[in-house]
Amino acid sequence: MGNTVPTLIADDHELVLEGIRHILAPAPDFELVGEARDGWETLERLRSTRPRLLLMDLSLPGPHGVDLLKRIRAEFPPVRILAFSLNNESQTAARALRAGAAGYLSKDCKPAELLLAARKVAAGEHYLDPELAGRLVFEALLSEERQPHELLSDKEYEIFLRVAGGAALNDIAGELKVSSKTVSTHKARVMQKLGLSSNADLVRYALKRGLVN
Repeated sequence: MGNTVPTLIADDHELVLEGIRHILAPAPDFELVGEARDGWETLERLRSTRPRLLLMDLSLPGPHGVDLLKRIRAEFPPVRILAFSLNNESQTAARALRAGAAGYLSKDCKPAELLLAARKVAAGEHYLDPELAGRLVFEALLSEERQPHELLSDKEYEIFLRVAGGAALNDIAGELKVSSKTVSTHKARVMQKLGLSSNADLVRYALKRGLVN
């Protein structure tokens, strides 16, 4: 293995996995030690392969996003995490970084940027797309004008995104290993904080702000 970085990839789309393999495999400083296609498998592969670097989609089936990042940080503190998502919304990036990711990329980034980010994160640095970083700085300066969804707790925000994405409450409860009542309570708080009265309103709110696709 030498000085190569043992790397695990977690994504539920074969095309994305193939693309990352194609980018990293020729690089002499990375060694692909495993792949995972959902949150539970990600945790299992982390235990069995002990990688130094994890490239992780934030929208995996099962535990994912902030919840999965926090689980990984608690159980595998040395692992460096580069998170990526189709969502290029600054709030998603900020929450991922606060939860333990060392870097964040949009899935539409160029291969060279993925390599650069992976190398920086593996070396103990942080990486964030420059445009997104500038947006976060600007939003911080205008923090008193934050949008309602930015005031949600991490758990509320996660459930908000799942509901907006079309997931049923019972399915969300099963994936998060909590009761349906707990999910319903969080959803009610989300609706109240966002000033919404129906699922349709919630979906429209998320779509208008580019929070779901």
